[in-house]
Amino acid sequence: MSLTRRSTLGLMAGAVFAPSIVRAQSFPSKVVTLVVPYPAGGPTDAIARFVAQDLAVAFGHNVVVDNRAGASGAVGTRAVAHGAADGYTIVFGNNQTHGNNMFLLKEPGYDAIKDFAPLAGVGAFPHALVVKNDLPAKTLPELIALAKKEPGKLNYGSTGPGSGSHLSMELLMKRTGISMQHIPYKGAAPLVTDIIGNRIDVSLSTLPSVLKQIEAGQMRCLGIASAERVAQLKSAPTFREQGITGADAESWAAFFAPVKVPAPILATLSKEVIAALKSAPVAEKINALGFALNIREPAAFAPYLKQEIDTWAEIIKAVGIQPE
Repeated sequence: MSLTRRSTLGLMAGAVFAPSIVRAQSFPSKVVTLVVPYPAGGPTDAIARFVAQDLAVAFGHNVVVDNRAGASGAVGTRAVAHGAADGYTIVFGNNQTHGNNMFLLKEPGYDAIKDFAPLAGVGAFPHALVVKNDLPAKTLPELIALAKKEPGKLNYGSTGPGSGSHLSMELLMKRTGISMQHIPYKGAAPLVTDIIGNRIDVSLSTLPSVLKQIEAGQMRCLGIASAERVAQLKSAPTFREQGITGADAESWAAFFAPVKVPAPILATLSKEVIAALKSAPVAEKINALGFALNIREPAAFAPYLKQEIDTWAEIIKAVGIQPE
């Protein structure tokens, strides 16, 4: 190939790739919006704000948290999926927005995998299996034996049909062959009140919603539905330690950007989000919420996301929940 030909090709390549390189080098040059598809004030919102504060320092520009609640998180998530793919709007999603909504909503308005690129897996709120104090079962195997002795007699509470506490218990029952009556509640507060009042037998709830009550002796924890014990309740054994496999259930969370955002900008966003999560002050604040940090880079989170979607699709189909 002649020198002139090589030079011409080099100039053409530069013309093609230079714009994306320049964009990446100058990103961000303005305010970044972090959409939280839930109301302000909850633990999901808190985590997003911890990270946003750290990102603002790293970027040299404000990172604004925009709470866009509605339709089980679909409203805010949909807005990001169909917004500008320039990296200036990202979303803090979870197992509901980027998992269960694909099967629980007739028209979520987005595809959790095709429309989004993961920036970082953050970790999860572990689920704790709790029982009322006067229930005779002291361990998970004892609870299973009790439930098998009189199928359908025991009941369990959840924070609503299709919620994490509902589907995680359905998963546990499927894996162990037991049956309990489902009592749905509108939120964690009334559910916790009824466990304390001995009106509900069992619940598989996120740890932050029951941790204080466990520590106060108002209910008992029989196990954690995670691969490892949690730092906030080290005395509680995992399901796996008690011989129950395939029943882990966590309310995970992750940061996402629209899939069409240029790769160099995705890399910048991912790098800075992960750096924020790994910083000691941010990690300490997140752990204090009862959240188990398990930071994953995009390449590691993508297969986990697919596995999660497949698992819960199976459970939702088995339970017979119809999309709304």
